[in-house]
Amino acid sequence: MARSKRSIDWGFPRWRGYEAGREAQSMRLCDRAGCDEPGVCPAPKSPNSPERWYFCQQHAGEYNRGWDYFAGLSAEEAAARASDEQRDNAGYRESVHYGWAGSGDGSRSRDEMNALDVLGLDPDVEFEAVKKAWRAKAKEVHPDVKPGDAQAAAEFHKLQLAYEVLRAAEDRRQWAGPQA
Repeated sequence: MARSKRSIDWGFPRWRGYEAGREAQSMRLCDRAGCDEPGVCPAPKSPNSPERWYFCQQHAGEYNRGWDYFAGLSAEEAAARASDEQRDNAGYRESVHYGWAGSGDGSRSRDEMNALDVLGLDPDVEFEAVKKAWRAKAKEVHPDVKPGDAQAAAEFHKLQLAYEVLRAAEDRRQWAGPQA
């Protein structure tokens, strides 16, 4: 009878102890002088260079805040690089139309999201809550309540437009019916 070549610790429970993997793990520290945090965020030392700094999250944020992508380029070279990148990324710009790049779950358009921001509501709110918030805010700044106040009239107009956008979107959803 042939002997099995499988070890005794191939599954669970493990029949051997866990002592084998108890060596100290080497950890790279942040490259910022005096920092003792782990350096887990690589950052380029210079543009188009394979060499990297390794910073902790706090120092990586500081490094990236001061990063200038166009450093060392003339105005013409910077404009050429910017136009090349816009040309190369044009496909991503098109995806915004389909709702992939917007916030929320993709079921609301950018106009609807802006209208919800005007009313101070979350993206996943029901239309009844939209009506309730619109009525409450419109009562505060209605021209009959504040006659002669141009700022209140402008705010009321903005609330009215936001409500119309959301009402039209709700009507479209009701006419379209449930999506399968």
